[in-house]
Amino acid sequence: MDTIIKAIVFLPLIGFLIAGLFGNSIGAKASEYVTSGLMIIAAALSWYVFFDVAMGHQEMIKVSVLRWIQSGTFDVEWAFRVDTLTSVMFVVVNTVSTLVHVYSIGYMHHDPHRPRFFAYLSLFTFAMLMLITSDNLVQMFFGWEGVGLASYLLIGFWYKKPSANAAAMKAFIVNRVGDFGFALGIFLVFVLFGSVNLETIFAAAKTYLPAEGAGAGEAVVTLFGMHLDKADAITAASLLLFMGAMGKSAQFLLHTWLPDAMEGPTPVSALIHAATMVTAGVFLVARMSPLFELSPDALTVVTIIGAITAFFAATVGLVQNDIKRVIAYSTCSQLGYMFVALGVGAYGAAIFHLFTHAFFKALLFLGAGSVIHAVDGEQDMRYMGGLRKHIPVTYWMMFIGTIALTGVGIPGVIGTAGFYSKDAIIESTFASHSVVSGFAFTLLVIAALFTSFYSWRLTFMTFHGKPRASSDVMHHVHESPQVMLVPLYILGVGAIAAGYFFHDHFFGEGYAEFWKGALFTSAENEILHEYHHVPLWVKWSPFCAMALGLFTAWYMYIRRPELPKYLAEQHRGLYQFLLNKWYFDELYDFLFVRPAKWLGTFLWKEGDGRVIDGYGPNGIAARVMNVTDRVVRLQTGYLYHYAFAMLIGIAALVTWMMFRSSF
Repeated sequence: MDTIIKAIVFLPLIGFLIAGLFGNSIGAKASEYVTSGLMIIAAALSWYVFFDVAMGHQEMIKVSVLRWIQSGTFDVEWAFRVDTLTSVMFVVVNTVSTLVHVYSIGYMHHDPHRPRFFAYLSLFTFAMLMLITSDNLVQMFFGWEGVGLASYLLIGFWYKKPSANAAAMKAFIVNRVGDFGFALGIFLVFVLFGSVNLETIFAAAKTYLPAEGAGAGEAVVTLFGMHLDKADAITAASLLLFMGAMGKSAQFLLHTWLPDAMEGPTPVSALIHAATMVTAGVFLVARMSPLFELSPDALTVVTIIGAITAFFAATVGLVQNDIKRVIAYSTCSQLGYMFVALGVGAYGAAIFHLFTHAFFKALLFLGAGSVIHAVDGEQDMRYMGGLRKHIPVTYWMMFIGTIALTGVGIPGVIGTAGFYSKDAIIESTFASHSVVSGFAFTLLVIAALFTSFYSWRLTFMTFHGKPRASSDVMHHVHESPQVMLVPLYILGVGAIAAGYFFHDHFFGEGYAEFWKGALFTSAENEILHEYHHVPLWVKWSPFCAMALGLFTAWYMYIRRPELPKYLAEQHRGLYQFLLNKWYFDELYDFLFVRPAKWLGTFLWKEGDGRVIDGYGPNGIAARVMNVTDRVVRLQTGYLYHYAFAMLIGIAALVTWMMFRSSF
């Protein structure tokens, strides 16, 4: 098993090195086949580990690789921690990444830089695998930053496009804000527990907080000038770790990078949104659940931010016209659902939704790529329409992704993957004893309504109605090749069946046997019992929201297609507010970007140019030039000038000697 786990982690790294170092030598085709072949092996081994560890009776496995950092009491080993949570992430990351690799063989067929692209894909996968197998927080931070680097490289892959470069920089910089909090959280955890090893932290966390009255209130650490006792210190550490999760998983306030990440090739969007970068924050909070459970205040913050994110992103998705941007805001909203589940203690439901979401979100993004491929690169849905008969396979795959995302299903009977996981989150939120459960439940149901509307709006605008593209574009519309369609078939099966087959394991009767302690279980056992007994109207509320959203989208885009334009004109203020994403980009530009640019320009022109260079290197150089210019003027080249200078010198010398002898 140790060898298998090492192979899963290192095969993508080997693919990256081969394609990255020797891609130009071996050629694009060889780079594609080598990286994709290694990923297929890694994915197959991942499913083997999943069935052996999660579905079987295998306990947590620790695979040591090498000693890493040893300095005094600080001891960090590079080791792989594989439990049920890791095995689930193995399946998500490697399955989606493998399908993205294969799909990219067709999608990137005409790109001249394919070896570099496939090298970056494999690097992205390796970095995420390093993150999810981490046995300590330093190793997790290594994978965390590796994912950030790979996302920068892939979002800006078409580096000759200014918009791609700007999007890559935006993603990198916004994530630095979250990563700063994550780093501080790691430092604080080390101060509190004397270790960054997960096993040590989890063991100490069980008895870390003192009994009421027994030393409670005694300061143990000073943070930003505040003297914190143990309870407050745990809250601070949890919130700092969550700050890192907010950046990676694009939660409200640190979400602005995610829609712009669409500037990268479409397969990159599928990989980022379904399996790698944005799921890292959810994984972090789930992995550190024993710590978060010690701080109800931190969990409340997680719940509030998650609920606001789910609602906010859904409102913005209502009016977007770029097909990839709609799906991107959908991702942002669904991540909000996951964080609400984490915040109320339903960790199994959060990871279950992460698991199912990977299938239908990758399906939607790759399906959108197939649409874009068919219509010669067009991404604006206003210039599509009527594509259903031209690309029927892509249509039905997108249809499956849509019914999974919107959660089509009959409560208590059967449904799609998204139906099982999303309803589990909504019902758990209602059943929880969180002080903000009512607030979160309301926003999640409204978000479910909006999700259904914008998802079916995408389907109707893209595939139904009259064609709005030019006759030349419509003449060349064609179905994608099988190398792009086969990954859609596989993801379609997961989008339909993953919820039905796994819901009892992730968040049902088989919970304890499935997770085997990989997630914190105390509060969750209570929610597991109570969420099955919520009122009937709670169980049916997501279904009603979904149906209402579907009907509204049908009425506005099929029955009365002139209505959306009329409503936009009648409510121009609201429409522009949503179309411009609540003006967060403009607000951040005013608050942060412009002041930073002004300060940078001032320090450059005044500080560096005028003061440092003016009085330093440039000033000294100018004085030297002035002196040499004057000296140069003495060298005229005329003999009588030199004779005259010699006479003056002799006269001065004689005069000096006469004065000296007289004294």
